[in-house]
Amino acid sequence: MVFSSLLFVYAFLPLSLLVYFICPDRRSKNVSLLVFSLIFYAWGEPKYVLLLMFMALSSWYCALRIADAPYIETARLWLALSIAVDIVLIGFFKYSPLICSIFGKVPDFVARIALPIGISFYTFQLMTYVVDVYRGDAHAQRSYWNVLLYAALFHQCVAGPIVRYKTLAHELFVSRKAGKDFLPGMRRFAVGLAKKALLANPCGALADQLLLTTSAASNASLFTQNLSAIQGLTVLESWLGAAAYMLQIYLDFSAYSDMAIGMGWMLGFHYPENFNYPYISRSITDFWRRWHMSLSTFFRDYVYIPLGGNRVSMPRWLLNLFIVWALTGLWHGASWNFVLWGLYYFVFLVAEKLLLKKIFGRWKILPHVYALFVVMVGWVLFRFTDVRLAWQVFRNLFALNGNRFSDFISVTVLENNLFLLIVSVVACTPLAKRFSDAMAVYSRERGSQAWEIVRTCVIPVVLLLLATSSLVGDSYNPFIYFQF
Repeated sequence: MVFSSLLFVYAFLPLSLLVYFICPDRRSKNVSLLVFSLIFYAWGEPKYVLLLMFMALSSWYCALRIADAPYIETARLWLALSIAVDIVLIGFFKYSPLICSIFGKVPDFVARIALPIGISFYTFQLMTYVVDVYRGDAHAQRSYWNVLLYAALFHQCVAGPIVRYKTLAHELFVSRKAGKDFLPGMRRFAVGLAKKALLANPCGALADQLLLTTSAASNASLFTQNLSAIQGLTVLESWLGAAAYMLQIYLDFSAYSDMAIGMGWMLGFHYPENFNYPYISRSITDFWRRWHMSLSTFFRDYVYIPLGGNRVSMPRWLLNLFIVWALTGLWHGASWNFVLWGLYYFVFLVAEKLLLKKIFGRWKILPHVYALFVVMVGWVLFRFTDVRLAWQVFRNLFALNGNRFSDFISVTVLENNLFLLIVSVVACTPLAKRFSDAMAVYSRERGSQAWEIVRTCVIPVVLLLLATSSLVGDSYNPFIYFQF
């Protein structure tokens, strides 16, 4: 079940909200949340609910032992055990094929291991809980069910944002104002749903049409056929495909975050923002301050800074940064293209720190063009598990395969999708938000609440209806980050 399915929008979510608000107190509300969260997860992964419950059990128990440890050395051992359990389990389910490929052929039973949905997200959340208890930033939960609820919350369990325990604990277990932000939450959810259904899905379909579907591109037996298909693309089709995928991955993932944050607001939770218009960045450093911010801050606070951050010698700083970006790549997937994707950004971040920042400081437009180009090429590498296919797409972008610039078909594809691309580009910028804020100020200055009514009530309903009409009968409704 995904947030953009009609079953979720018109059955699961309304029922969960109804039960939640009927419950008379915080304790019973949390019970309803836990039940619906486990049902939501079991809908797609029934057997892996047990894995989620076991990992929560391990974190709960180790955190208690840390809190009750008489010596710091003992606490450190329990912390190491908890992290080791998490790493071993995520390593087995997510990285076994990659590890086996290093030493030879991947056994059939390893190749058949299904990746538990959202394991990267809830594993990191459980790690933050145990580490925060060890650091003294949070109290250990005496109730196992409370730890399981924190890890399993269906709003953000399977695709983020990664919510630290110390950020959510007070609202989850002490006090929350349920219903205060219900209407803004509905608006945020409707915006995310529309962004997903009306923009991300069509952009994804266009990217699949031009750059192969993900399943086809990852099929090694189709390599020759896939390579021939990519080499046959015109320059225009290659740029269109890369741009469509670039738009899809942002609109898709940020839409999920919008819906998760919106549902949290409805219930009185305030999850951290995950995106801040990353495609308007002036550098790669700026991009990663705006893209998937909950993951970036996790690696900063729980890996980079503990390693010494930038308050070390230059060689050690380079090593720290290398480790962080190798892990960032691995977190996204058990394939060499993801490792290379992480190290690709490592190279540009180092280059900006040592040289490019001074050069681009004198320019206004060039830094934006540079950042967009680097990110687009990075997404090409991210899309193809076979790096050779990504390399061919990159060559196509500059006609290095001898391909034509355009033809009748590629021009037709552009004309048919021009409106979609323009609207999608605008959706990646703060223009709509600035317009809405300006209208709100204009309306208040004249003593009117008209615009507030429009954006709080009218716009969400219109977006919901448009998204519903798009989803009815549409079998193309992927969610990219479910695979992580």
